Amino acid sequence: MSSLPNSHEALLRNRDLLAGTVGLLGVTDPSVLPLVGDHGLAMSEHAGVYSALSGVPGWQSCFGYDDPGLQHAILDTIVVFLPKARAELDFRLALALWLARAGARLILVGEKKEGIAGAVKQLRARLPDAGKVDSARHCQVWSAEVEAPSHQFELADWITWTSIEHAGVSIEVAGMPGVFSLGELDEGTALLLDTLAREPVRASRVLDFACGAGVIGSWLQGWQRQADLATSTVDGLDVQSQAVICARATYRRNGCTGDIQASDGLSGVQGKWPAIVTNPPFHTGVRTDTSMTERFLREVASHLEPGGELRLVANSFLPYGELIQRHVGTAERLEQTRRFTVYRAFRR
Repeated sequence: MSSLPNSHEALLRNRDLLAGTVGLLGVTDPSVLPLVGDHGLAMSEHAGVYSALSGVPGWQSCFGYDDPGLQHAILDTIVVFLPKARAELDFRLALALWLARAGARLILVGEKKEGIAGAVKQLRARLPDAGKVDSARHCQVWSAEVEAPSHQFELADWITWTSIEHAGVSIEVAGMPGVFSLGELDEGTALLLDTLAREPVRASRVLDFACGAGVIGSWLQGWQRQADLATSTVDGLDVQSQAVICARATYRRNGCTGDIQASDGLSGVQGKWPAIVTNPPFHTGVRTDTSMTERFLREVASHLEPGGELRLVANSFLPYGELIQRHVGTAERLEQTRRFTVYRAFRR
């Protein structure tokens, strides 16, 4: 039990609160499920965690906020783990209240360093009688009764649209709580797009790894159409449910082509591409975490056609140049600023 996240251990200290049909929203460690009970519902928006949840007997696993297993008023106890992005908490609470039966208990668990104090204000805005039941493992546990379930939870109500213009190309981008760079074009992606305009990728099919809301693929196809060039099909992969939902919506809105899929890295992906582009993540919550990108760089060559191009933007302080050199080919710096570097390499 000592290897469990603090929030999961804090929940286990209060397992006497878990009655009837239990749902865990935002669970991050599947090993907690058998310790909670022999059945229930567990939701994660992370493709890798969801895959692991699917292997726990007796538990119904759900991927993200649009999983068909999420049904109205089916739970007696709903545990909401504090998400990394505070904007996502209202989203998760709205889902919890829709899943709750009349008289259900809603439990909010989170670490102090993750902002549980502020999260409690969001909880009490919906359930004013919520009270603290425990403080342990650097976490707080809050509980409230749901007198009546919410009658509506529509995914479309949580999607926002932002117009992004770069290098003369405008696209409409879908956003949802928790999605990277919500409502703006981040500096690293902008630098990558600059290089795509100046030094175009010569490929009929491109893979956008960690595609987020589909900005790179939509912009690239828009730029190609505007320049009267052949339009590449841009497939997308992302680990997060909301990103996949948004990227598909962004592609539909902008008339783009490409297959958007959920995937935790490349290990479960079939096929090779003549080009792969990426602005990969390097944070897990508030911590710097380059493990996903390092794994990607170890595996990416097997998904590039011979001579195929990798183009990657990353914070300049991250040591990706030598990893690209080791696993793909000669790493060329196409663009470098104080904060970001765009690398290009061709599979040797």
